[in-house]
Amino acid sequence: MNRIGFDNKQYLETQSLHIMERIAQFGNKLYLEFGGKLFDDFHASRVLPGFEPDSKIRMLCQLQEKAEIVVAICASDIEKNKVRGDLGITYDVDVLRLIDAFRAKGLYVGSVVITQYAGQTAAVGFKKRLEELGLRVYLHYSIQGYPNNIPLIVSDEGYGRNDYVETRRPLVVVTAPGPGSGKMAVCLSQLYHEHKRGVQAGYAKFETFPIWNLPLQHPVNLAYEAATADLNDVNMIDPFHLSAYGETTVNYNRDVEIFPVLSAIFEEIMGRCPYQSPTDMGVNMAGSCIVDDEAVCAAARQEIIRRYYEAMCERRQGRCGDETVYKLELLMKQAKVDAALRPAIAAALAVAEQTGNPAGAIELPGGEVVTGKTTDLMGASAATLLNALKALAGIPHEKHLISRAAIEPIQAVKVGNLGSANPRLHSDETLIALAISASTDPLAAQALAQLSALRGCEAHTSVILSPADTTTYKRLGMQLTCEPQYETNKLYHR
Repeated sequence: MNRIGFDNKQYLETQSLHIMERIAQFGNKLYLEFGGKLFDDFHASRVLPGFEPDSKIRMLCQLQEKAEIVVAICASDIEKNKVRGDLGITYDVDVLRLIDAFRAKGLYVGSVVITQYAGQTAAVGFKKRLEELGLRVYLHYSIQGYPNNIPLIVSDEGYGRNDYVETRRPLVVVTAPGPGSGKMAVCLSQLYHEHKRGVQAGYAKFETFPIWNLPLQHPVNLAYEAATADLNDVNMIDPFHLSAYGETTVNYNRDVEIFPVLSAIFEEIMGRCPYQSPTDMGVNMAGSCIVDDEAVCAAARQEIIRRYYEAMCERRQGRCGDETVYKLELLMKQAKVDAALRPAIAAALAVAEQTGNPAGAIELPGGEVVTGKTTDLMGASAATLLNALKALAGIPHEKHLISRAAIEPIQAVKVGNLGSANPRLHSDETLIALAISASTDPLAAQALAQLSALRGCEAHTSVILSPADTTTYKRLGMQLTCEPQYETNKLYHR
Protein backbone atom coordinates (compact mmCIF):
# COMPACT_ATOMS: atom_id res chain seq x y z
CA MET A 1 0.00 0.00 0.00
CA ASN A 2 1.09 3.60 -0.70
CA ARG A 3 3.76 2.51 -3.16
CA ILE A 4 4.67 5.43 -5.42
CA GLY A 5 4.25 4.80 -9.13
CA PHE A 6 4.11 8.34 -10.53
CA ASP A 7 6.70 11.15 -10.50
CA ASN A 8 4.65 14.25 -9.72
CA LYS A 9 7.59 16.67 -9.91
CA GLN A 10 8.51 15.43 -13.37
CA TYR A 11 4.88 15.76 -14.42
CA LEU A 12 4.66 19.41 -13.36
CA GLU A 13 7.82 20.22 -15.31
CA THR A 14 7.14 18.25 -18.51
CA GLN A 15 3.45 19.11 -18.73
CA SER A 16 3.93 22.87 -18.47
CA LEU A 17 6.81 22.73 -20.96
CA HIS A 18 4.72 20.75 -23.46
CA ILE A 19 1.88 23.27 -23.25
CA MET A 20 4.34 26.11 -23.86
CA GLU A 21 5.57 24.30 -26.96
CA ARG A 22 2.00 23.98 -28.21
CA ILE A 23 1.37 27.71 -27.64
CA ALA A 24 4.44 28.51 -29.75
CA GLN A 25 3.21 26.16 -32.49
CA PHE A 26 0.18 28.39 -33.04
CA GLY A 27 1.79 31.81 -33.03
CA ASN A 28 1.48 32.50 -29.31
CA LYS A 29 -2.31 32.04 -28.94
CA LEU A 30 -3.78 28.73 -27.79
CA TYR A 31 -7.27 27.80 -26.66
CA LEU A 32 -6.87 24.81 -24.40
CA GLU A 33 -9.98 22.75 -23.64
CA PHE A 34 -9.46 21.39 -20.15
CA GLY A 35 -11.34 18.17 -19.46
CA GLY A 36 -11.75 16.51 -16.09
CA LYS A 37 -11.18 18.18 -12.76
CA LEU A 38 -8.66 20.97 -12.34
CA PHE A 39 -9.07 20.73 -8.56
CA ASP A 40 -9.24 17.63 -6.40
CA ASP A 41 -8.57 15.04 -9.10
CA PHE A 42 -8.82 12.11 -6.72
CA HIS A 43 -9.39 9.57 -9.47
CA ALA A 44 -5.98 10.38 -10.93
CA SER A 45 -4.35 10.30 -7.50
CA ARG A 46 -5.87 6.87 -6.83
CA VAL A 47 -4.83 5.18 -10.08
CA LEU A 48 -1.48 6.99 -10.37
CA PRO A 49 -0.09 6.80 -6.80
CA GLY A 50 2.19 9.79 -6.42
CA PHE A 51 -0.06 12.07 -8.48
CA GLU A 52 -1.21 14.91 -6.24
CA PRO A 53 -4.93 15.80 -6.50
CA ASP A 54 -4.05 19.44 -7.17
CA SER A 55 -1.30 18.69 -9.72
CA LYS A 56 -3.11 20.19 -12.70
CA ILE A 57 -3.85 23.47 -10.98
CA ARG A 58 -0.25 23.63 -9.71
CA MET A 59 0.94 23.07 -13.26
CA LEU A 60 -1.24 25.94 -14.48
CA CYS A 61 0.13 28.15 -11.72
CA GLN A 62 3.57 27.72 -13.28
CA LEU A 63 2.05 29.34 -16.39
CA GLN A 64 -0.05 31.94 -14.57
CA GLU A 65 1.61 34.94 -16.21
CA LYS A 66 0.62 33.58 -19.63
CA ALA A 67 -2.74 31.98 -18.76
CA GLU A 68 -6.27 33.14 -18.29
CA ILE A 69 -9.35 31.09 -17.43
CA VAL A 70 -12.67 31.09 -19.26
CA VAL A 71 -15.46 29.15 -17.54
CA ALA A 72 -18.21 27.68 -19.74
CA ILE A 73 -21.64 26.69 -18.48
CA CYS A 74 -24.60 25.43 -20.51
CA ALA A 75 -27.78 27.52 -20.23
CA SER A 76 -29.98 24.43 -19.97
CA ASP A 77 -27.90 23.19 -17.02
CA ILE A 78 -28.60 26.49 -15.26
CA GLU A 79 -32.29 26.22 -16.09
CA LYS A 80 -32.71 22.69 -14.72
CA ASN A 81 -30.46 23.23 -11.68
CA LYS A 82 -28.07 20.47 -12.68
CA VAL A 83 -26.10 19.21 -9.67
CA ARG A 84 -22.50 18.02 -9.41
CA GLY A 85 -22.79 14.59 -7.85
CA ASP A 86 -19.45 14.77 -6.06
CA LEU A 87 -20.09 18.15 -4.42
CA GLY A 88 -23.86 18.28 -4.16
CA ILE A 89 -24.04 21.84 -5.56
CA THR A 90 -25.60 23.15 -8.75
CA TYR A 91 -23.48 23.97 -11.79
CA ASP A 92 -24.13 27.71 -11.52
CA VAL A 93 -22.99 27.75 -7.89
CA ASP A 94 -19.95 25.70 -8.89
CA VAL A 95 -18.98 28.40 -11.39
CA LEU A 96 -18.68 30.81 -8.47
CA ARG A 97 -16.75 28.23 -6.45
CA LEU A 98 -14.35 27.63 -9.33
CA ILE A 99 -13.71 31.34 -9.88
CA ASP A 100 -12.95 31.84 -6.18
CA ALA A 101 -10.62 28.81 -6.23
CA PHE A 102 -8.76 30.04 -9.33
CA ARG A 103 -8.34 33.51 -7.89
CA ALA A 104 -7.09 32.10 -4.59
CA LYS A 105 -4.29 30.45 -6.59
CA GLY A 106 -3.38 33.71 -8.30
CA LEU A 107 -4.90 32.71 -11.65
CA TYR A 108 -6.68 35.27 -13.79
CA VAL A 109 -10.33 34.49 -14.63
CA GLY A 110 -11.18 36.44 -17.76
CA SER A 111 -14.86 35.67 -18.25
CA VAL A 112 -17.79 33.27 -18.19
CA VAL A 113 -19.49 31.96 -21.33
CA ILE A 114 -23.10 30.81 -21.19
CA THR A 115 -23.45 28.26 -23.98
CA GLN A 116 -26.52 27.08 -25.91
CA TYR A 117 -28.30 30.23 -24.81
CA ALA A 118 -31.90 30.57 -25.97
CA GLY A 119 -33.31 33.15 -23.60
CA GLN A 120 -33.68 30.79 -20.63
CA THR A 121 -34.99 32.76 -17.65
CA ALA A 122 -32.54 31.25 -15.16
CA ALA A 123 -29.61 31.93 -17.53
CA VAL A 124 -30.66 35.58 -17.86
CA GLY A 125 -30.76 35.88 -14.07
CA PHE A 126 -27.38 34.18 -13.69
CA LYS A 127 -25.81 36.49 -16.28
CA LYS A 128 -27.11 39.51 -14.41
CA ARG A 129 -25.81 38.14 -11.12
CA LEU A 130 -22.32 37.56 -12.53
CA GLU A 131 -22.19 41.03 -14.09
CA GLU A 132 -23.20 42.58 -10.77
CA LEU A 133 -20.21 40.73 -9.28
CA GLY A 134 -17.96 42.43 -11.83
CA LEU A 135 -17.51 39.48 -14.21
CA ARG A 136 -17.62 39.67 -17.98
CA VAL A 137 -20.27 37.33 -19.41
CA TYR A 138 -20.67 36.26 -23.04
CA LEU A 139 -23.46 34.38 -24.79
CA HIS A 140 -23.07 31.52 -27.27
CA TYR A 141 -26.09 30.17 -29.08
CA SER A 142 -27.33 26.81 -30.28
CA ILE A 143 -26.60 26.08 -33.93
CA GLN A 144 -29.09 23.99 -35.87
CA GLY A 145 -27.59 20.71 -37.04
CA TYR A 146 -24.52 21.00 -34.80
CA PRO A 147 -21.95 19.49 -35.20
CA ASN A 148 -22.60 18.13 -38.70
CA ASN A 149 -23.99 21.16 -40.53
CA ILE A 150 -20.52 22.56 -41.19
CA PRO A 151 -21.48 25.25 -43.76
CA LEU A 152 -23.84 26.78 -41.20
CA ILE A 153 -21.52 26.25 -38.23
CA VAL A 154 -18.58 28.01 -39.86
CA SER A 155 -20.49 31.09 -40.95
CA ASP A 156 -21.70 34.41 -39.62
CA GLU A 157 -25.01 32.74 -38.69
CA GLY A 158 -23.20 29.97 -36.81
CA TYR A 159 -20.05 30.67 -34.83
CA GLY A 160 -20.22 34.24 -36.09
CA ARG A 161 -23.45 34.81 -34.17
CA ASN A 162 -21.74 34.01 -30.87
CA ASP A 163 -20.25 36.79 -28.77
CA TYR A 164 -16.52 37.16 -29.30
CA VAL A 165 -14.83 36.48 -25.98
CA GLU A 166 -12.17 39.11 -25.40
CA THR A 167 -9.00 37.48 -24.09
CA ARG A 168 -5.67 39.02 -23.16
CA ARG A 169 -3.14 36.23 -22.71
CA PRO A 170 -1.44 33.61 -24.90
CA LEU A 171 -2.98 30.61 -23.10
CA VAL A 172 -6.76 30.57 -22.72
CA VAL A 173 -7.88 27.65 -20.58
CA VAL A 174 -11.53 26.80 -21.15
CA THR A 175 -12.98 24.80 -18.27
CA ALA A 176 -16.43 24.04 -16.88
CA PRO A 177 -18.31 22.65 -13.87
CA GLY A 178 -18.85 19.33 -15.64
CA PRO A 179 -19.27 17.48 -18.94
CA GLY A 180 -21.61 18.74 -21.63
CA SER A 181 -20.94 22.39 -20.87
CA GLY A 182 -19.75 23.26 -24.38
CA LYS A 183 -16.02 23.79 -23.82
CA MET A 184 -14.98 22.56 -27.28
CA ALA A 185 -17.60 24.69 -29.02
CA VAL A 186 -16.34 27.76 -27.13
CA CYS A 187 -12.78 27.07 -28.31
CA LEU A 188 -13.79 26.52 -31.95
CA SER A 189 -16.03 29.58 -31.95
CA GLN A 190 -13.08 31.62 -30.73
CA LEU A 191 -10.86 30.23 -33.49
CA TYR A 192 -13.45 31.39 -36.03
CA HIS A 193 -13.56 34.91 -34.58
CA GLU A 194 -9.77 35.15 -34.19
CA HIS A 195 -9.11 34.15 -37.77
CA LYS A 196 -11.72 36.61 -39.04
CA ARG A 197 -9.71 39.24 -37.16
CA GLY A 198 -6.48 38.05 -38.72
CA VAL A 199 -5.19 36.55 -35.47
CA GLN A 200 -3.38 33.23 -35.71
CA ALA A 201 -4.65 30.95 -32.93
CA GLY A 202 -4.84 27.26 -32.22
CA TYR A 203 -6.74 24.66 -30.26
CA ALA A 204 -5.58 21.77 -28.10
CA LYS A 205 -7.20 19.43 -25.63
CA PHE A 206 -6.10 18.41 -22.16
CA GLU A 207 -7.54 15.11 -20.91
CA THR A 208 -5.66 13.00 -18.38
CA PHE A 209 -7.49 9.82 -19.34
CA PRO A 210 -7.33 7.60 -21.21
CA ILE A 211 -3.55 7.80 -21.28
CA TRP A 212 -2.71 7.74 -24.96
CA ASN A 213 0.71 6.02 -24.71
CA LEU A 214 -0.42 3.14 -22.48
CA PRO A 215 -1.88 -0.05 -24.00
CA LEU A 216 -5.61 -0.23 -24.61
CA GLN A 217 -6.11 -2.93 -21.96
CA HIS A 218 -3.75 -1.38 -19.42
CA PRO A 219 -5.45 -1.30 -15.98
CA VAL A 220 -5.14 2.50 -15.79
CA ASN A 221 -7.10 2.89 -19.03
CA LEU A 222 -9.62 0.25 -17.94
CA ALA A 223 -10.04 2.18 -14.68
CA TYR A 224 -10.95 5.24 -16.73
CA GLU A 225 -13.66 3.24 -18.48
CA ALA A 226 -14.87 2.11 -15.06
CA ALA A 227 -15.02 5.72 -13.87
CA THR A 228 -17.13 6.72 -16.88
CA ALA A 229 -19.22 3.55 -17.13
CA ASP A 230 -22.44 5.54 -16.72
CA LEU A 231 -21.46 7.74 -19.70
CA ASN A 232 -20.81 4.69 -21.88
CA ASP A 233 -17.34 5.93 -22.86
CA VAL A 234 -15.18 3.28 -24.51
CA ASN A 235 -11.41 3.33 -24.99
CA MET A 236 -10.27 2.46 -28.48
CA ILE A 237 -7.24 2.50 -30.73
CA ASP A 238 -7.04 5.84 -32.54
CA PRO A 239 -7.42 4.74 -36.19
CA PHE A 240 -6.46 8.17 -37.55
CA HIS A 241 -3.16 8.17 -35.64
CA LEU A 242 -2.40 4.61 -36.71
CA SER A 243 -3.06 5.49 -40.35
CA ALA A 244 -1.02 8.71 -40.26
CA TYR A 245 2.00 7.54 -38.27
CA GLY A 246 1.84 3.74 -38.00
CA GLU A 247 1.78 4.21 -34.21
CA THR A 248 -0.76 2.61 -31.89
CA THR A 249 -2.27 5.08 -29.42
CA VAL A 250 -5.37 5.08 -27.25
CA ASN A 251 -8.22 7.57 -27.27
CA TYR A 252 -11.88 7.32 -26.42
CA ASN A 253 -14.84 6.84 -28.67
CA ARG A 254 -16.33 10.32 -28.55
CA ASP A 255 -13.11 12.04 -29.65
CA VAL A 256 -12.51 9.48 -32.39
CA GLU A 257 -16.08 9.75 -33.66
CA ILE A 258 -16.07 13.56 -33.74
CA PHE A 259 -12.60 13.96 -35.30
CA PRO A 260 -13.71 13.96 -38.98
CA VAL A 261 -16.15 16.75 -38.15
CA LEU A 262 -13.51 18.71 -36.24
CA SER A 263 -11.06 18.25 -39.08
CA ALA A 264 -13.58 19.68 -41.54
CA ILE A 265 -14.31 22.62 -39.22
CA PHE A 266 -10.59 23.35 -38.88
CA GLU A 267 -10.23 23.33 -42.67
CA GLU A 268 -13.11 25.79 -43.04
CA ILE A 269 -11.72 28.12 -40.37
CA MET A 270 -7.96 27.84 -40.91
CA GLY A 271 -7.67 26.50 -44.44
CA ARG A 272 -6.18 23.25 -43.15
CA CYS A 273 -6.45 20.92 -40.19
CA PRO A 274 -3.31 21.18 -38.03
CA TYR A 275 -3.83 17.68 -36.64
CA GLN A 276 -3.75 14.21 -38.19
CA SER A 277 -5.59 12.50 -35.34
CA PRO A 278 -7.47 13.04 -32.06
CA THR A 279 -4.28 11.98 -30.25
CA ASP A 280 -2.44 14.83 -31.96
CA MET A 281 -4.85 17.31 -30.40
CA GLY A 282 -3.97 16.24 -26.88
CA VAL A 283 -1.20 17.64 -24.68
CA ASN A 284 -1.32 15.13 -21.82
CA MET A 285 2.10 13.97 -20.56
CA ALA A 286 0.95 11.81 -17.62
CA GLY A 287 1.97 8.55 -19.29
CA SER A 288 5.57 9.74 -19.54
CA CYS A 289 5.76 10.25 -15.77
CA ILE A 290 4.87 6.71 -14.65
CA VAL A 291 7.94 5.37 -12.86
CA ASP A 292 6.57 2.07 -11.50
CA ASP A 293 4.11 0.38 -13.81
CA GLU A 294 3.42 -2.44 -11.35
CA ALA A 295 2.37 0.06 -8.68
CA VAL A 296 -0.04 1.94 -10.94
CA CYS A 297 -1.47 -1.34 -12.27
CA ALA A 298 -2.19 -2.50 -8.72
CA ALA A 299 -3.78 0.85 -7.85
CA ALA A 300 -5.91 0.85 -11.00
CA ARG A 301 -7.20 -2.66 -10.32
CA GLN A 302 -8.31 -1.53 -6.87
CA GLU A 303 -10.11 1.41 -8.47
CA ILE A 304 -12.02 -0.88 -10.84
CA ILE A 305 -13.26 -2.96 -7.90
CA ARG A 306 -14.24 0.18 -5.99
CA ARG A 307 -16.19 1.50 -8.98
CA TYR A 308 -18.00 -1.84 -9.26
CA TYR A 309 -19.13 -1.76 -5.63
CA GLU A 310 -20.08 1.89 -5.95
CA ALA A 311 -22.27 1.09 -8.97
CA MET A 312 -23.94 -1.83 -7.18
CA CYS A 313 -24.81 0.46 -4.26
CA GLU A 314 -26.11 3.13 -6.61
CA ARG A 315 -28.26 0.54 -8.36
CA ARG A 316 -29.69 -0.51 -5.00
CA GLN A 317 -30.42 3.15 -4.28
CA GLY A 318 -32.08 3.61 -7.67
CA ARG A 319 -29.40 5.97 -8.96
CA CYS A 320 -28.08 3.83 -11.82
CA GLY A 321 -29.26 0.93 -13.97
CA ASP A 322 -28.21 -2.63 -14.69
CA GLU A 323 -26.22 -1.58 -17.76
CA THR A 324 -23.62 0.28 -15.70
CA VAL A 325 -23.14 -2.68 -13.37
CA TYR A 326 -22.90 -5.11 -16.30
CA LYS A 327 -20.24 -2.95 -17.96
CA LEU A 328 -18.21 -2.86 -14.74
CA GLU A 329 -18.48 -6.64 -14.39
CA LEU A 330 -17.03 -6.93 -17.89
CA LEU A 331 -14.22 -4.52 -17.06
CA MET A 332 -13.38 -6.55 -13.96
CA LYS A 333 -13.04 -9.63 -16.16
CA GLN A 334 -10.87 -7.73 -18.64
CA ALA A 335 -8.63 -6.52 -15.81
CA LYS A 336 -8.65 -10.00 -14.21
CA VAL A 337 -9.72 -8.68 -10.80
CA ASP A 338 -12.20 -9.79 -8.18
CA ALA A 339 -13.09 -9.06 -4.55
CA ALA A 340 -10.20 -11.22 -3.32
CA LEU A 341 -7.85 -8.32 -4.16
CA ARG A 342 -9.47 -6.34 -1.32
CA PRO A 343 -8.87 -8.30 1.92
CA ALA A 344 -11.11 -5.88 3.81
CA ILE A 345 -14.14 -7.26 1.95
CA ALA A 346 -13.79 -10.84 3.17
CA ALA A 347 -12.89 -9.67 6.68
CA ALA A 348 -15.95 -7.43 7.02
CA LEU A 349 -18.30 -10.10 5.68
CA ALA A 350 -16.88 -12.72 8.05
CA VAL A 351 -17.56 -10.55 11.12
CA ALA A 352 -21.05 -9.69 9.83
CA GLU A 353 -21.84 -13.37 9.42
CA GLN A 354 -20.51 -14.20 12.89
CA THR A 355 -22.44 -11.44 14.66
CA GLY A 356 -25.54 -11.18 12.50
CA ASN A 357 -25.08 -7.40 12.43
CA PRO A 358 -23.33 -4.84 10.22
CA ALA A 359 -19.54 -4.96 10.35
CA GLY A 360 -16.56 -3.21 8.82
CA ALA A 361 -12.88 -3.71 8.08
CA ILE A 362 -9.91 -1.47 7.26
CA GLU A 363 -6.66 -2.62 5.68
CA LEU A 364 -3.84 -0.67 7.34
CA PRO A 365 -0.69 0.55 5.52
CA GLY A 366 1.32 -2.46 6.69
CA GLY A 367 -1.25 -4.92 5.35
CA GLU A 368 -2.92 -5.75 8.68
CA VAL A 369 -6.72 -5.91 8.46
CA VAL A 370 -8.66 -4.53 11.43
CA THR A 371 -12.37 -5.22 11.88
CA GLY A 372 -15.21 -3.71 13.87
CA LYS A 373 -18.71 -4.80 14.80
CA THR A 374 -21.98 -3.14 15.75
CA THR A 375 -22.40 -2.53 19.49
CA ASP A 376 -24.98 -0.79 21.64
CA LEU A 377 -22.65 2.24 21.80
CA MET A 378 -21.26 2.54 18.26
CA GLY A 379 -22.14 1.68 14.71
CA ALA A 380 -19.88 -0.73 12.85
CA SER A 381 -18.07 1.97 10.88
CA ALA A 382 -17.30 3.93 14.06
CA ALA A 383 -16.08 0.82 15.89
CA THR A 384 -13.90 -0.17 12.93
CA LEU A 385 -12.39 3.31 12.78
CA LEU A 386 -11.61 3.32 16.50
CA ASN A 387 -10.07 -0.16 16.33
CA ALA A 388 -7.89 0.91 13.40
CA LEU A 389 -6.56 3.88 15.36
CA LYS A 390 -5.79 1.60 18.31
CA ALA A 391 -3.89 -0.80 16.08
CA LEU A 392 -1.88 2.01 14.47
CA ALA A 393 -1.00 3.40 17.93
CA GLY A 394 -0.07 -0.04 19.31
CA ILE A 395 -2.86 0.08 21.90
CA PRO A 396 -4.37 -3.28 22.95
CA HIS A 397 -7.77 -3.95 21.39
CA GLU A 398 -9.45 -4.50 24.76
CA LYS A 399 -8.38 -1.06 26.07
CA HIS A 400 -11.33 1.38 26.20
CA LEU A 401 -10.39 4.88 25.04
CA ILE A 402 -13.87 6.39 25.42
CA SER A 403 -15.81 5.54 28.55
CA ARG A 404 -19.45 4.45 28.48
CA ALA A 405 -20.15 7.37 30.84
CA ALA A 406 -18.95 9.75 28.11
CA ILE A 407 -20.89 8.10 25.29
CA GLU A 408 -24.28 7.70 26.98
CA PRO A 409 -24.97 11.47 27.38
CA ILE A 410 -24.22 11.92 23.67
CA GLN A 411 -26.71 9.16 22.87
CA ALA A 412 -29.29 10.80 25.11
CA VAL A 413 -28.96 14.11 23.25
CA LYS A 414 -29.14 12.35 19.86
CA VAL A 415 -32.36 10.54 20.69
CA GLY A 416 -34.00 12.89 23.14
CA ASN A 417 -33.18 16.26 21.59
CA LEU A 418 -32.04 15.76 17.99
CA GLY A 419 -34.71 13.28 16.95
CA SER A 420 -32.38 10.46 15.94
CA ALA A 421 -33.84 6.94 15.93
CA ASN A 422 -30.34 5.44 16.14
CA PRO A 423 -28.54 6.04 19.44
CA ARG A 424 -25.26 4.53 18.27
CA LEU A 425 -22.41 6.95 17.59
CA HIS A 426 -21.48 7.65 13.99
CA SER A 427 -17.83 7.88 12.96
CA ASP A 428 -17.62 11.66 13.27
CA GLU A 429 -19.27 11.61 16.70
CA THR A 430 -16.84 8.93 17.83
CA LEU A 431 -13.88 11.05 16.73
CA ILE A 432 -15.22 14.04 18.67
CA ALA A 433 -15.66 11.87 21.76
CA LEU A 434 -12.13 10.53 21.29
CA ALA A 435 -10.78 14.07 20.99
CA ILE A 436 -12.44 15.00 24.28
CA SER A 437 -10.96 11.91 25.96
CA ALA A 438 -7.54 12.80 24.55
CA SER A 439 -7.41 15.90 26.76
CA THR A 440 -7.06 13.68 29.85
CA ASP A 441 -6.03 10.25 28.51
CA PRO A 442 -2.56 9.95 26.87
CA LEU A 443 -3.56 6.71 25.12
CA ALA A 444 -6.57 8.40 23.52
CA ALA A 445 -4.23 11.18 22.40
CA GLN A 446 -1.90 8.59 20.86
CA ALA A 447 -4.79 7.03 18.95
CA LEU A 448 -6.04 10.41 17.74
CA ALA A 449 -2.57 11.25 16.44
CA GLN A 450 -2.83 8.33 14.00
CA LEU A 451 -5.67 9.83 11.95
CA SER A 452 -3.37 10.92 9.13
CA ALA A 453 -2.08 7.34 8.78
CA LEU A 454 -5.53 6.27 7.59
CA ARG A 455 -5.19 8.21 4.34
CA GLY A 456 -5.14 5.78 1.44
CA CYS A 457 -6.31 2.80 3.51
CA GLU A 458 -8.83 0.43 1.94
CA ALA A 459 -12.09 0.03 3.88
CA HIS A 460 -15.21 -2.06 3.43
CA THR A 461 -18.52 -2.38 5.27
CA SER A 462 -21.20 -5.05 5.05
CA VAL A 463 -23.95 -2.45 4.56
CA ILE A 464 -24.41 0.90 2.83
CA LEU A 465 -23.21 3.52 5.29
CA SER A 466 -25.08 6.65 6.30
CA PRO A 467 -24.03 9.91 4.59
CA ALA A 468 -22.40 11.02 7.86
CA ASP A 469 -20.17 7.92 8.08
CA THR A 470 -19.39 7.93 4.36
CA THR A 471 -18.35 11.58 4.50
CA THR A 472 -16.09 10.98 7.51
CA TYR A 473 -14.29 8.09 5.83
CA LYS A 474 -13.80 10.13 2.67
CA ARG A 475 -12.52 13.18 4.56
CA LEU A 476 -9.98 10.94 6.26
CA GLY A 477 -8.81 9.87 2.81
CA MET A 478 -9.88 6.23 3.06
CA GLN A 479 -11.00 4.28 0.00
CA LEU A 480 -14.41 2.97 1.00
CA THR A 481 -16.56 0.28 -0.55
CA CYS A 482 -19.84 -1.11 0.77
CA GLU A 483 -22.00 -4.12 0.16
CA PRO A 484 -25.19 -3.14 -1.71
CA GLN A 485 -27.33 -3.86 1.34
CA TYR A 486 -29.20 -1.56 3.70
CA GLU A 487 -28.88 -2.01 7.45
CA THR A 488 -32.67 -2.28 7.81
CA ASN A 489 -35.60 -3.36 5.64
CA LYS A 490 -37.24 0.08 5.76
CA LEU A 491 -38.41 1.68 2.53
CA TYR A 492 -36.87 5.06 3.40
CA HIS A 493 -33.15 5.35 4.18
CA ARG A 494 -31.16 8.42 5.19
